Amino acid sequence: MHPYVSETWTDEEADVLRRYVTNLDGPVFALVNLPEVVKGALFARYSRTHKSLRRLFLDEFVGELDTSGDASIDATVGLKRAEELYQKIFFEYGDDSVAQLGGVHLACEQASNLLTKVLEWGRLMAYLEQSTRYLSYDSRLEGRYRYHRPPGVLSSSLGTRYVSDLDALFGIYAELLGPMQDWFRERFPQQPQDSDFIYRQSIRAKAFDSLRGLLPAAALSNVGIYGSGQSYEHLILRMRAHPLPEARDYAERMLVELRKVIPSFLSRVDRPDRGRAWSAYLAATGAGTEDVAHRLLAGVAPEPRPAVTLIDWDPDGEDKLLAAILYPHSELPDDQLRAVAQGLPAADREALVAAWVGERTNRRHKPGRALERLVYRFDVLSDYGAFRDLQRHRLLTIQWQPLTPRHGWVMPEEVAEAGLAARFEDGMAISTGLHDALAERFPAEAGYAVALAFRLRYSIELNARSALHLLELRTQPAGHPAYRRICQEMHRLIAEQAGHRTVAAAMRFVDHGESGLERLESERRAEARRQSTGHEAAAGS
Repeated sequence: MHPYVSETWTDEEADVLRRYVTNLDGPVFALVNLPEVVKGALFARYSRTHKSLRRLFLDEFVGELDTSGDASIDATVGLKRAEELYQKIFFEYGDDSVAQLGGVHLACEQASNLLTKVLEWGRLMAYLEQSTRYLSYDSRLEGRYRYHRPPGVLSSSLGTRYVSDLDALFGIYAELLGPMQDWFRERFPQQPQDSDFIYRQSIRAKAFDSLRGLLPAAALSNVGIYGSGQSYEHLILRMRAHPLPEARDYAERMLVELRKVIPSFLSRVDRPDRGRAWSAYLAATGAGTEDVAHRLLAGVAPEPRPAVTLIDWDPDGEDKLLAAILYPHSELPDDQLRAVAQGLPAADREALVAAWVGERTNRRHKPGRALERLVYRFDVLSDYGAFRDLQRHRLLTIQWQPLTPRHGWVMPEEVAEAGLAARFEDGMAISTGLHDALAERFPAEAGYAVALAFRLRYSIELNARSALHLLELRTQPAGHPAYRRICQEMHRLIAEQAGHRTVAAAMRFVDHGESGLERLESERRAEARRQSTGHEAAAGS
């Protein structure tokens, strides 16, 4: 028994799909025999549609492609010749370096929000996840609300309650969608220059943003992944050691599909002395550390902290930045350059940084690697929804604590102002009660019950160059207010607490303003591009 819903295809649809996907009915499958630009475009569209990737391909892409030459291909059959070739090259030229050269586009569908964080752990992979701000969660999949149903829980005495309570959470979300959109229409009337389409999209996105906190972490998402054979090997070995049964089951499904495309790159996963031993090591160290940590921290309660705290920074960071800027333009050792930097007058320091930063006309013009000389560590307590958006950034170190209701939850101001607070609170009570009921018997699965509005504690450690990218991107007016506030505060702390005002000033596209309909300007620009190219708006379904 598995909790996944399979789609059905006509004979003609199945005939086409067999050429390009490694199976027709599972939640995990690889894309093959398609140009890279098509696979990339599929994943890009994937994040903003309810459709599965296979249905999306049939509905919106097949008509634009010439598939006649692929009629004899069946990608659902194992590729024996490819495996023999990979085996020969793999053992002749080495392991790890070769395994970095074969890449796969993998579709991971019907994954819970807990599982998506496991899938997106690795730095050396690319991810594109279905967005809660563009898609409503009131629609159903084969008559059921879209959330993960763990077989172990459903077969227990708590199974009926699990389904009933999560149905109730989704029901509240669906109930409030209409009134929330009506309230936003009153607050933000349509402007004459805005078409019905972009106004409707902006209102919907605002309502989805306000209500996403009602969705439990069990809510399903689709994730598109691109990575090398080596990256997938590491991911699968970590997932096999994970305490969440969904992650372990998904690892085996991923391995089956990947072996149809890059079989030999994953040959070590099942070897007792390699992959099995590594997974066992990860599982043992994780469980052992948890036991010791619980003993050492028993009875220690969390002290109050601001939502964002700057924990670590280098007081001499700006001197080190100046030395790093000078380094490739000199013949001096690093420590001597630091001494020179420390003695520079203010005018020369400013001139050096100004020349190095240059005239940044947009946020994609980024200074070089000298910013990597400085490192900041932040402790953050935010709603789980904001964490999901920040967690996906690659060039940082992020660690998070278990998802529970213990840190309380965040009520969106708009929900309260719209007079819908009572029903939102009902949802939080349902979430808390179900979590607590699951926690003792199913500690790993208890997180499924926790709504995205509940706070999670996590740490973010990153260098100043990564901070420039993260803070400029995540404070743009189109961003969700929750993570915008976090990143605005991180920027303020770099300038004021760390005293790195030169670094903060280089981040000139950090936006500290407030916003109303966050997506409106973005939708206006998108519509202008569509009109200029003669393309019609893509449906948001």
